[in-house]
Amino acid sequence: MRSPLVFGTFAALLALAGCTSTSTVDDLKIPRPSLETTNSIPKLAKPMPLVQTAVSQSPRMEQTEPGQDEIAAMLDDSEREFDKVPLARQNPVLSEETPVVQAAAYQMARIHGPKFRDAKPMSFGKTQPSHYTVHGVDVSRWQGNIDWAKLRSQGANFAYIKATDGGDHIDPMFRKNWNGANEAGLKRGAYHFFYWCRTGAEQAEWFIRNVPKSANALPPVIDVEYNHQSRCKKRPSRELVLQKMKAFMDRLEAHYGQRPIIYTAPDFYEDNLQGEFGNHAFWLRAVAAHPRKVYPDRKWTFWQYSGTGLSHGVRGEIDLNVFNGDPAQWNRWLTRTAG
Repeated sequence: MRSPLVFGTFAALLALAGCTSTSTVDDLKIPRPSLETTNSIPKLAKPMPLVQTAVSQSPRMEQTEPGQDEIAAMLDDSEREFDKVPLARQNPVLSEETPVVQAAAYQMARIHGPKFRDAKPMSFGKTQPSHYTVHGVDVSRWQGNIDWAKLRSQGANFAYIKATDGGDHIDPMFRKNWNGANEAGLKRGAYHFFYWCRTGAEQAEWFIRNVPKSANALPPVIDVEYNHQSRCKKRPSRELVLQKMKAFMDRLEAHYGQRPIIYTAPDFYEDNLQGEFGNHAFWLRAVAAHPRKVYPDRKWTFWQYSGTGLSHGVRGEIDLNVFNGDPAQWNRWLTRTAG
């Protein structure tokens, strides 16, 4: 048997080790809350009545206000070189899922027909959104707490979820929405709102740091549009826009093994993207006319046809989208784009 003195000495050493540990929460280097704010869709106290009024073709406004350090880093020629060299990869601190080495096979999922309503319904002529089979939504913090099972039953077969914007902002509802959509059986993907006063490389690392590499996730999305309410007023040239986007998308494709999808709106597309990125899928906003009229030269994968949708499972308004294909094409696309 060992003497009491030995046990007492051992206990004292353990206590001393615990008291002198320097490991604290600060050592985790979790980023501070961002000073940037977003305001993509204002929340409504109650659903709007159904009215037959026209909808503006203006893009959704993801209002992002930069911090002081960002304003000081306005676009200049040095960014052209910086975007060519990706930042060193950071270890994810918010990703709750183990990275996937090989994606699992997609399961053929039941397609739920759309039961959505619209606060401001539009007529799109010969081809209506209802003619498409696979409908879905995109969401951010402004939809609040979502009943994902109910939203799924209303016809949401997929969901794109706001994850990040700029280089230091994460949507506070991202992780809850990411998990909730998956548990309800929706195909889910994450999108990043691109900020033109940061480099593409910086923004790619921020997205990677916060969005897990998950089995069966939809390809990541880069949301590129003009933000008329940002303090970053300078618009980069077409050349710099394309360079920044390429730096961001190449980094994401290397990490996730999926080619990013480009979301855009008519004015930004006309100025910067017409004839570009032919190897990328496009998600097009067209809330007043069918995409073939708004983007006559562009094949598309997703069409955002409304920013004023109404549905059980979510308060206020929600963006509504369709996939360009039938259920069989949908499942083939899912398999082909799996990471």
